[in-house]
Amino acid sequence: MKLAMIGFGQAGGKILDRFLEYDASRGTGIIGHAVAVNTAKADLMGLEYVPKDNRVLIGQSVVKGHGAGTEPELGERCAREDMEEIQSAIDKMTSSEIDAFLVMAGLGGGTGSGGAPVLAEHLQRLYVEPVYGLGILPTRDEGGIYNRNAARSFQVFAEEVDNLLVFDNDAFKTGGESLQGGYAEINAEIITRFGALFSAGEVEALGDHVAESVVDASEIINTLGDYGITSIGYASEEVETEEDGLLDRLRGNSRNGHDLNSSGDATNRITSLVRRATLGKLTLQCEVESTQRALLLVSGPPDALNRKGIDKARKWLEETTNCMEVRAGDYPLPHEDKVAAIVVLSGVTDVPRVKEMQRLAIEAQENVEQLRAGSKEDLQELIEYGEEDAI
Repeated sequence: MKLAMIGFGQAGGKILDRFLEYDASRGTGIIGHAVAVNTAKADLMGLEYVPKDNRVLIGQSVVKGHGAGTEPELGERCAREDMEEIQSAIDKMTSSEIDAFLVMAGLGGGTGSGGAPVLAEHLQRLYVEPVYGLGILPTRDEGGIYNRNAARSFQVFAEEVDNLLVFDNDAFKTGGESLQGGYAEINAEIITRFGALFSAGEVEALGDHVAESVVDASEIINTLGDYGITSIGYASEEVETEEDGLLDRLRGNSRNGHDLNSSGDATNRITSLVRRATLGKLTLQCEVESTQRALLLVSGPPDALNRKGIDKARKWLEETTNCMEVRAGDYPLPHEDKVAAIVVLSGVTDVPRVKEMQRLAIEAQENVEQLRAGSKEDLQELIEYGEEDAI
């Protein structure tokens, strides 16, 4: 699937950078155009893979290159005032080669949370291609203001895109790590899951190996639909490849005891991976029964991809999600040493994390209003005390 990717804000720009690295190292060809937009000059300068001509600094008359902080209103204002500069960078693409747009942003800050929905609305007016969002939710312990921003941006962003793909940082954070290292690991998870999904739709990357059931761009677009929220499940397992299989067996070093030529092993592996991907850690934890449309994709060495296993897994996914619109396919990767299952749950409606985030946002807003009211009272008392003392 060929995408025009726009990274909005600090988080969006970093994820775009990692996508470009992924695309270059694996030759997937999923990025047809890449643009980074930010109100902070330092963030744009820190990018490694985004072409310098495609880095757009907005809001210079408002924030003078220092960023919008945690104020989405500033991010929105900067995006609206400098939309022509953003559009000029987007105009460099060849639109006929693009299947869809993907606008990426962290929803807890200021620039991305405020500006990304504005850009999505703009793109919807100008192009016929679908416009998707990739929204990154803050962790619970980042504070009330970030959850308040995310709750607001989540709602607005979801209304402006054809589908909002969501990644919840809270579900993937681990304890005892540095802040920088933690975000690096989280970004790696984002690229692994969403990169694997969009790569599968780019059939040119298959080379001489043809999938039994091709998942192309249209299959992904039909699964995502024209409105809703999407969560992604992923699970993988290393397998014994043809190149090292005989030598490892002679040495007694087989990694998992599986033989890729065994149909039964391949079937069991695929069904097991799909179960783990669906019921394990999702990019956004949700009740899978609330899924409206689903897509199942299995990638790995051609000999490890088994039609019977995929059919069996698809049937299980239909029963588990109670969803009749389930697509499935394989993606042969001859140089891979693992089999991976990607499960797309689109149109989910029962999402406890979003409800909790909205509750935290309400509490945070109430606390802000109470503090403001208290500050006004304290200031008034201080002024009155000063006047009495002067008398």
